[in-house]
Amino acid sequence: MSIIENYLAPSSIDDAAAALAAGPATIVAGGTDLMLQTGSGQKAYAPTLLNIQKITKMRGVSQDGNTIRIGALTTITDLLTDPIIAEHLPVLATMADKFASDQIRNAGTVGGNICNASPAGDSLVPLLMYKAEAVLVATNDSRKVPLAEFFTGPGETVRQENELLVGVDIPVPPAGFRGGFGKFGPRPALEIAMASVSVGGVVKDGTISDVRVAFGAVAPTPIRSAETEAALEDKKLNKKTISAAGEIASSSVNPITDVRATDWYRRHLIRVMTEEILNNVN
Repeated sequence: MSIIENYLAPSSIDDAAAALAAGPATIVAGGTDLMLQTGSGQKAYAPTLLNIQKITKMRGVSQDGNTIRIGALTTITDLLTDPIIAEHLPVLATMADKFASDQIRNAGTVGGNICNASPAGDSLVPLLMYKAEAVLVATNDSRKVPLAEFFTGPGETVRQENELLVGVDIPVPPAGFRGGFGKFGPRPALEIAMASVSVGGVVKDGTISDVRVAFGAVAPTPIRSAETEAALEDKKLNKKTISAAGEIASSSVNPITDVRATDWYRRHLIRVMTEEILNNVN
């Protein structure tokens, strides 16, 4: 059993970075995953518990030119109601509506969902589709990491112990960009996805370009599907193209069989949801 020796609740990013530089710390924000993991013994607390809820600069959505910043402390509920999300990144609002329950959406944060790094993390798939970059800050240093390179395995990321995820930066999608998100489980929400899909692109005169396709719960990390993107780029979104893209999407993943679904069923879901989204964006 781990013992918490220090409790810190900084109100600035600099103070939080200094605390992380001083030694191992467990970061807590919404705590919706952390409480379950520590309670079950899956994860142990570090000697220092770092509560970052008071850092107001890490909360909310803002836009600076062609870049949108979503603070790490922005809740999933915030994504449902934010006007910038509604105008430029509506697929995130679609995802938020399918995310867990009202209580968990109100507490759970975007940063927490990212750092938990679940292969089935709901927000991670549309964030990958939108080409999000993780913004990491340490004492006297900062860096951005494309989310496609951020995850290294289930529950594992490139974030170092002395780094704080302060938010994600997302380029404003180009004019005519349309997208969608789908997840499947025994229930519409309050369920870990058996598989999830997000597809987006610029649709003009029935042709799609700048294609982005991302999958969840079918690999050790959420992934982009370069094969599916190539099959769709600069193609007319007709029945033949959509069907071919669905087949390629299905064959491009190598999921596991577990208590939630077989590998065959997950591949089937990827095909069905990819085709459904493409039919809806056309």
